[in-house]
Amino acid sequence: MYRLLRPLIFALEAEAAHRATINALKLMSGRRADFPDSLAIEVAGLRFPSPIGLAAGFDKDAEVPAAMLGLGFGFVEVGTVTPLPQAGNPKPRLFRLAEDLAVINRMGFNNAGQMAALQRLKRRERGRIVGVNVGANKDSPDRIADYAAGVRAMSSVADYLTINISSPNTPGLRGLQDEAALGDLLNAVREARMTGGPPVFLKIAPDLAPDDPARIVRAAIDHRIDALIVANTTLSRPPLKSSFAGEAGGLSGAPLKPLALEALRAFRAASGGTIPLIATGGIATADDAWERIRAGASLVQLYSALVYEGPGLARRIAKGLAERLHASGMASLSEAVGSDAA
Repeated sequence: MYRLLRPLIFALEAEAAHRATINALKLMSGRRADFPDSLAIEVAGLRFPSPIGLAAGFDKDAEVPAAMLGLGFGFVEVGTVTPLPQAGNPKPRLFRLAEDLAVINRMGFNNAGQMAALQRLKRRERGRIVGVNVGANKDSPDRIADYAAGVRAMSSVADYLTINISSPNTPGLRGLQDEAALGDLLNAVREARMTGGPPVFLKIAPDLAPDDPARIVRAAIDHRIDALIVANTTLSRPPLKSSFAGEAGGLSGAPLKPLALEALRAFRAASGGTIPLIATGGIATADDAWERIRAGASLVQLYSALVYEGPGLARRIAKGLAERLHASGMASLSEAVGSDAA
């Protein structure tokens, strides 16, 4: 059905199509999806019924987490939300690279602010995993304070929190991955965490120097970060066919796959499995997800592939993962995590 509708959707400008999708999802019931027991896995004290999650960026303002869970995601990450509302970068800022099965975005953390998301999440049905991705306002005089404020504000409604310092679309934001800045940030986050509050994940960029994974892993463990999300969009440009290839912003989708997989393997090697890893970037099939899990990811996240594969993608990947577990003689997903890492 989606393949029949896709030409009509693609006739709309990309951001307008996304807005129409969110509005349509608001009409869905958000019924609970079922998964085989073999797909369940525990990460950071949370039991995920399926390792297939929706990455941040799709539902920036926490408008449709229940609908996306109903489409077959095991968990949903909303945001990025910032302390104050902000419009983001000038339009157009979202581009489909259909020939490359890719997307370029330079959205710039456009969102209605933490308080708007907070009010929506207070009304949601608990019992299904919804994470909140927090960021800093573009014009903030103290970005580290923005992250601490996000942790304090969203802890009561989030099953986990993600500290997003990996977006390429807020000038200087990725500088928080540098050694001194990262230490200051993670100290502030640790002080802002509530006793008994949700686990905290750190989302990083794929565009790193060779020694960065070991350094970031050490900092994450020292500051009690519960998991790392590897990785966000890339500023690099592999060979692309689309006329939009020269647009500024972060590249995601199929061309990101090799770089994101390389980054995941580097973080697994650096950590030795001592901190959970969540893979994102270029995942579009059950084979892609299976490869990331065997490379060391406990969970995976999708976004750009939905543009090309449609709303049934999460269910298809979950079904394919269950089949691969069975064919491999594994009773649970945890047996597969990192099984190729050696």
